[in-house]
Amino acid sequence: MITAKFHFQCVNCGTLYKESQLTYLCPACSESNSGKIPLLGVLKVIYNYKEMISNGITLSQLKNNTYLDLLPVETTESLPNLHIGNTPLYAINRINNRELPFNLFLKDDSQNPTFSFKDRASSIVSAYAKEKGYDTIVAASTGNAGSSLAGICAAQGQKAVILIPESAPIAKLTQILMYGATIIPVRGTYDDAFDLSIEASEEFGWYNRNTAYNPFTVEGKKTAAFELFDQLNNSVPDKIFIPVGDGVILSGIYKGFEDLLNLGFVDHMPTIVAVQAKESDNLVRNLDNTKFKIVKSTTIADSISVDIPRNFYMAQKYIRDYKGEHLSISDDEILQASSILSKNTGLFAEPAAAAAFAGFLAYENAGTLPAGSNNIVLLTGSGLKDIKAVSGILNMPDSIDPDIENLKKALL
Repeated sequence: MITAKFHFQCVNCGTLYKESQLTYLCPACSESNSGKIPLLGVLKVIYNYKEMISNGITLSQLKNNTYLDLLPVETTESLPNLHIGNTPLYAINRINNRELPFNLFLKDDSQNPTFSFKDRASSIVSAYAKEKGYDTIVAASTGNAGSSLAGICAAQGQKAVILIPESAPIAKLTQILMYGATIIPVRGTYDDAFDLSIEASEEFGWYNRNTAYNPFTVEGKKTAAFELFDQLNNSVPDKIFIPVGDGVILSGIYKGFEDLLNLGFVDHMPTIVAVQAKESDNLVRNLDNTKFKIVKSTTIADSISVDIPRNFYMAQKYIRDYKGEHLSISDDEILQASSILSKNTGLFAEPAAAAAFAGFLAYENAGTLPAGSNNIVLLTGSGLKDIKAVSGILNMPDSIDPDIENLKKALL
């Protein structure tokens, strides 16, 4: 008997659903969604691990097939023809002329086609939509997810409709327009755009890419976990520092290692550190609360500026189940970390990505990283995505007349 490749499980009530039954959320739990709390009824994708083990699947087979057995698409031909994923992992030995007593690795996802981690999710969503016959995909975004979807759809010959807060950085808006997507600036927050995009999906029959709402966004983002495992010679890192907004990247990294754990290829999980901006800490601040409390986000790190973290419940469960850690970092610390990162490594990260590095620096300064340990920082987007955010820490010198004496004075 041929069984389905995967099924869904509701994060909140645990109900199992066939892929053919649902598209987005658990119908029972989602009835309680109000728009004022994180999404209830988010679905987790569960593969037939026992069947895969009984069939004798090997790690080499998974890698040779680009982990297709653990992805919700049928063929790699459905994926964009762009180079997505397999991003560099840089080993860093020194910071500010200090030799590090532990191992630090920077996973640079700014090398993706639209310069952010979001391409991983967009590629899987686009491929699934292609196989199911959707020609238009809609998303709400603060910038990166929108520019990512726009670029991926351009490569796939699909239509993209992006609803974005009018305050989004101009570089990200420019990307969306250049990729030919339909862009709709929304007077309001990301959460306002999110709700409107869901209405649009229902009204026009478009496929919705929204993080958490679409269960395959987690599946796309988990591919970074597979790569880290491979790049570390089939070993699990000790700590992974992840910038957190709505909790989907965090859940994706957990999900990737959990897939490997369920198949017996690893015997433990890494310690994942969720790093949020203090000015937008609605996920980590509520982890132990009985009632979800929202504080308006004001962080400069627009990619992780979220009032209502839609994937809160999945992220919370992962952190609890696997003893994850978390901390909040101020905007000043994020900017300082961005400067330290750039000057020491040659990698220029946007504020959201620099937040993860700021979290790492906080751990280093506290002396809590054991000697010889393997520590990963996810750099999720290019600094060129939002140069306005770092303008306050830059000092552009005045122009000089072109003669050597003026140059000498300028150098002093």
